[in-house]
Amino acid sequence: MNLLDQDIKYLTGVGPQRQEILSKELNIKSFRDLLEYYPYKHVDRTKVYCIRELTREMPFVQVRGEILSFETFPMGPRKKRIVAHLGDGTGVMDLVWFSGAQYVMKNYKVGKEYIVFGRPTVFNGRFQVSHPEMEDPHPTALPSGDMVRGRMQPYYNTTEKMKKMGMSSKMIEKFTKTLISKLPALPETLPEFITRPLHLMSRDQAMRAIHYPQDQYELQHARERLKFEELFYVQLNILRYTANNRRKYKGYLLPKVGEAFYDFYNKNLPFELTGAQKRVMHEIHRDMNTGRQMNRLIQGDVGSGKTLVALMAMLIAVDNGFQACMMAPTEILAEQHLETIKEFLKGLPVRVELLTGIVKGKRRESVMEGLKNGEVKILVGTHAIIEDNVQFSNLGLAVIDEQHRFGVAQRAKLWNKNDNPPHVLVMTATPIPRTLAMTIYGDLDVSVIDELPPGRKPIVTIHKYENQMVSLYEGIRKEVAKGRQIYVVYPLITESEKMDLQDLEAGFAHLQEVFPNYRLSKVHGKMKAAEKEEEMQRFARGETQMLVATTVIEVGVNVPNASVMIIMEAQRFGLSQLHQLRGRVGRGADQSYCILVSDYELSKETKKRLDIMCETNDGFQIAEADLKLRGPGDLEGTQQSGMAFDLKIANIATDGQLVQMARDEAQKIIDRDPDCNLPEHSLLWNRLRELRDIVVNWGAIS
Repeated sequence: MNLLDQDIKYLTGVGPQRQEILSKELNIKSFRDLLEYYPYKHVDRTKVYCIRELTREMPFVQVRGEILSFETFPMGPRKKRIVAHLGDGTGVMDLVWFSGAQYVMKNYKVGKEYIVFGRPTVFNGRFQVSHPEMEDPHPTALPSGDMVRGRMQPYYNTTEKMKKMGMSSKMIEKFTKTLISKLPALPETLPEFITRPLHLMSRDQAMRAIHYPQDQYELQHARERLKFEELFYVQLNILRYTANNRRKYKGYLLPKVGEAFYDFYNKNLPFELTGAQKRVMHEIHRDMNTGRQMNRLIQGDVGSGKTLVALMAMLIAVDNGFQACMMAPTEILAEQHLETIKEFLKGLPVRVELLTGIVKGKRRESVMEGLKNGEVKILVGTHAIIEDNVQFSNLGLAVIDEQHRFGVAQRAKLWNKNDNPPHVLVMTATPIPRTLAMTIYGDLDVSVIDELPPGRKPIVTIHKYENQMVSLYEGIRKEVAKGRQIYVVYPLITESEKMDLQDLEAGFAHLQEVFPNYRLSKVHGKMKAAEKEEEMQRFARGETQMLVATTVIEVGVNVPNASVMIIMEAQRFGLSQLHQLRGRVGRGADQSYCILVSDYELSKETKKRLDIMCETNDGFQIAEADLKLRGPGDLEGTQQSGMAFDLKIANIATDGQLVQMARDEAQKIIDRDPDCNLPEHSLLWNRLRELRDIVVNWGAIS
């Protein structure tokens, strides 16, 4: 058995009891798990200061000196404060313990020299360190004969439960020190033709240095090596999966741009396409012409014209004798897509139908018959489209809107609607940073629509505090007087005892008092679908001036007349969610506003988040900031997509350059060895098989 595969209980000092805690709290079950449980920081203990060099600004210091004497001060019944006076020839400082007197007096001796480490403070004009770390200045050799490496002290994350049981970072450090002293030279996991040009240290050196580096320089190089390796194998897996699929699945050839497309383009297109829309259309048409299945992601902010691009792609499918479908996550969004498409195609002989849960009876029969005989050219619907009894005559293109809301299995069902899988076009209004898209949607080609149609005015975003509501109400009255409508969003439906939030019910009642002459709609997730739908439609028809809602309106409400979005308790929302909500306004030609209302007392991070919202309307800038603030695992969409971010050391948010470098190297391997059988790559393919438990589903996204 490989040493690293041994049960952690067999490591000196662990045993069955600590094994159970390590397994439950940190998922450390084997020697390998411990070795790959990396420190979250290191404190530089390479410098030893003289006492006379100490200043109040120093966060941590290390001093070498001799204990000159002890003093004991009573602190109530059976408690003592112990003070040791430490001298080094340049001055004297105090070491203070408020507990553990027995241990201190037994283990530390007058006249003996120690290296003392801790945070210095000043008391009665003299420097002191409370509960210092004390070490022998003459370190003993490890069992292997090596000395303890460097003095960059590692710090490991531990849980509250572990701390209560006396298992601190110091104890994890002790275990890793024991393990590293036993380790033989670790085998290499990357070939030299990758490590040498990139100046990466060996895996063996990196695994030792990540825990016990000699200095910051070595630590940085160890991190770089281990991060690169982790990201490289993720990208290699994604690209291998993608290459296999491209060879395996032939795509329908759709070369013709014909009557349906040109009739729409010349007669019905209401405005000139933006440069970004034209670029993305060229990319889509090129994909449809290659003979391989298209898998393309269109990213673009709300209002950037993704639906129009998708419609033109569907018309190309129709011109080539195929059908197309568009699948949306909610009924209201599907209906809005249907209305938009029907409006665009007014007067053109292209039959477009809807298929959702509410389409029943004869209407449903007619749609199903039309799909089967090919008369229905474009089908818009919800997951009802993928039901087994829905049969197309010749499905050539499937468009999926807000795809992270569909499970992998649901998306896969679309592939079985024709002999070959249809071309797949995925749309998202949640901008995804490039490095994240490379990893979450690594098997998709990405197109970005980064321009808004002409005539759209940027939404003005303002941050207000709760004590400024009077002026806010005045602004609402002015907008309603112009005939505009208002959204008011709350984070909760009913009051939560745990969080002091203004809830929707109380807010709705308050707004009815403040605006007695206005008609208000109310929408939240606990309402029945039909009620919710009716309230939203009343607002969409202009029958109510204000829609008071929870985040259920984040996706799928298009009311061009709504010009103000008020987000209450804005500090409780993430950046991407705030941006999505803001996208509900600004859909007409009028100036629109987004008002973020928050508590007065905000953390530094929350204030930064709200400031970013006020500074930019660019969804990609916001997504980058959100990624840095929250990390990839918390971003909406990453969990739903089947993407498990089990990265142990790399960080998609901050390691963008390494992600790109890893992808470039992985692409070279796939280009050189598409069948994964060249002998010089055997190390890579064997390693990928070993890692499959970690990265198995990191490719199968589309």
